[in-house]
Amino acid sequence: MSPPDSGPMILIRRLRQIMAERGTGQERLDKIVRQIANLMVAEVCSIYVRRQDGSLELFANEGLNPDAVHKTHMKRGEGLVGLIAESGDAVNLAEAHTHPSFSYRPETGEEIYHSFLGVPVIRSGNVLGVLVVQNRTQRHYTEDEEEGLQTTAMVLAEHLASGDVAGALAGPGARVKVSLIKGQAMSEGIAMGHIVMHQPRVIVRALLSDDPQRELQRLSPALEMLRGSIDAMLDRREVAEPGEHRDVLETYRMFAHDAGWVGRIEESIGAGLTAEAAVERVRNDMRARMLKRQDTYWKERFRDLDDLSDRLLRTLVGKTGTAATGALPEDAIVVARNMGPSELLDYDRSKLRGVVIEEGGAASHVAIVARTLGIAALGQASGVIEMAEAGDAAIVDADTGELHLRPSADLIAAYSDRVRFKARRQQRYAGLRDVPAVTRDGVKISLNMNAGLLVDMAQLAASGADGVGLFRTELEFMISSGLPMKDRQTEMYRKILDAADGRPVVFRSLDIGGDKMLPYLRHDKEENPAMGWRAVRMTLDRSGLFRAQLRALLKAAAGRDLRLMLPMISQTSEYERARVILEEELLMSRRFGWPEAGKIHLGAMIEVPALLLQLDRIFTLADFASIGSNDLIQFLFAADRNNPRMANRYDPLSPPVLRALKMIVDAAARAQRPLTLCGELAGRPVEAMALVGLGFRSISMAAAGLGPVKAMVLSLDAGRLAERMPAMLDSDAPSVRAELHRFATETNVDLGVEPPAIHESFTI
Repeated sequence: MSPPDSGPMILIRRLRQIMAERGTGQERLDKIVRQIANLMVAEVCSIYVRRQDGSLELFANEGLNPDAVHKTHMKRGEGLVGLIAESGDAVNLAEAHTHPSFSYRPETGEEIYHSFLGVPVIRSGNVLGVLVVQNRTQRHYTEDEEEGLQTTAMVLAEHLASGDVAGALAGPGARVKVSLIKGQAMSEGIAMGHIVMHQPRVIVRALLSDDPQRELQRLSPALEMLRGSIDAMLDRREVAEPGEHRDVLETYRMFAHDAGWVGRIEESIGAGLTAEAAVERVRNDMRARMLKRQDTYWKERFRDLDDLSDRLLRTLVGKTGTAATGALPEDAIVVARNMGPSELLDYDRSKLRGVVIEEGGAASHVAIVARTLGIAALGQASGVIEMAEAGDAAIVDADTGELHLRPSADLIAAYSDRVRFKARRQQRYAGLRDVPAVTRDGVKISLNMNAGLLVDMAQLAASGADGVGLFRTELEFMISSGLPMKDRQTEMYRKILDAADGRPVVFRSLDIGGDKMLPYLRHDKEENPAMGWRAVRMTLDRSGLFRAQLRALLKAAAGRDLRLMLPMISQTSEYERARVILEEELLMSRRFGWPEAGKIHLGAMIEVPALLLQLDRIFTLADFASIGSNDLIQFLFAADRNNPRMANRYDPLSPPVLRALKMIVDAAARAQRPLTLCGELAGRPVEAMALVGLGFRSISMAAAGLGPVKAMVLSLDAGRLAERMPAMLDSDAPSVRAELHRFATETNVDLGVEPPAIHESFTI
């Protein structure tokens, strides 16, 4: 380890002094290369900066031909400099000319130099450039010299990322003017505001320390706290059983105790870095190397190490908890790697404008809550954790699946116009709240609201919904720290019915399992959870859970009608078994003299394709049915909605989907049973128009969709559309969306068309 007064540390201090001096960024770079050359006794020192296209430009040098600055360019991956930039590894050669990657550039005059040491300039895991020293003599640079140059590159990265060096690509994590991140829409809408990191990323500012021993003393208890928190996590009852999940967690614990990882951090501290800078330095080195690998195993291992580094940094600086517990700006856009629904609910809704999640998708639990709250949300936003910084201005366009970081004034103005357009539309929709949803030719359409939390019920009257077509009872279970007891459930369901004030509420029995696991219930890992032990399959097997919910619902209804539907029915025998359990609970409630509910309606959700071949039988048994279009469509196409490559591959307005829906409509009509569709299809005007054309007279959606859909219904001639639907159903096209738009244009249907999307209008 280098002592604190060693050459590298003297160099770093001088670099910091240069960076603090007045002058242009280029002038400071010129001084930096001279200082490095002098203190490392190098005859050449060069700084290459990575450009937007991945090429490298010589930005400053000492010892080479000065005319080569800004004229020498290396293509991506070209030469030793390109090799370092692509691999993220240092290159130390006694004779550079013999290396197969060496690229001779006569304009630089470097042919007389033989030894070569180059290191990447890395910030937030991204290579911003390359720092090189050269000498005429043939020799390998020592480990101390290489370590010193790498530490120097870390300080240089701070200068390049500052934006003071004209023409330098600051890279993700730095404040470039505009960045565009593509994602997957989780909850539609546009949000303009400022970034709040859900778990604030620690930006290391203090890089140098005069007292390595003190930094090591700070590191030791932080490591112990980190390891203790991981041990506590593994001791939790729900993950205690053997299995693949246990292997993953044990590997995570192994990394926390890895002597190599800790040793590299300690070495960096010994070289004069603070504990935080040492953790960041080691993380950057590992990220640059491991993410170059194609092997999925190593990428997953790096994610573990990256998360450990984040945890350790937060422990070192004393930052625990999430941003929800702190002061928020009035226009907060929360950025997270991942987030649960309860964490989203912790935020002040009056200040929360948007949510961006790096890993979550449209079917995640937090997406459901975001849609319920009417918050614009993006998922699958790769790289957002590194590219965004707290306080950055941002625009979330969840209609197109885009996040604009640090937008230009023109971009802000364009989106401001679009937001004002939406606001005017919302005012118009508010004026339609009490207007019945009746088509131009007199067809009444029941427009209902989806909900899942008691707080959602406030939107029932405000939106003008006819009732709650889907109440997801599992959401209250998912945000609870423990299993809600029967009395607590009873009180919750009673408050929901009270809030409905006579409007019908359709409760869905617990749809847990698969990807909706409750942390306080034991479960086994499944290879394909969407098609696994979930919903009615689980509640029939664990009848105690189902019976407790039924008792709570029956007691809460007390004199009022109770509507309950069963999710994930695959065969009619499952419905029959559930009805038997309901009848048994009714008998027990009468035996105990509990106040009886009014009329009880037990329905079935149609979301498993197998039930399409049992429609007449299920409509004979069930009091009503509701179509869960989200699952039905993904099962029809065998396309996982959480997979970003599959999420938009198939249009739900394809003829096969519409034919399946028409089969259900016709079967319900034959049996004279009420039918509703409560998936995402119902909340978009074009899709909702198709549903009306198929014969649906009741649909349910997120509250935000009620205004646009009602405006569409009021302008629609349902009879004319029904006449056009058979031709669309017979089409061989992958989608009939264009045909529906053509019909809307011909007949003046209000689809709430917005101004053109903002894409290529602006150069990012």
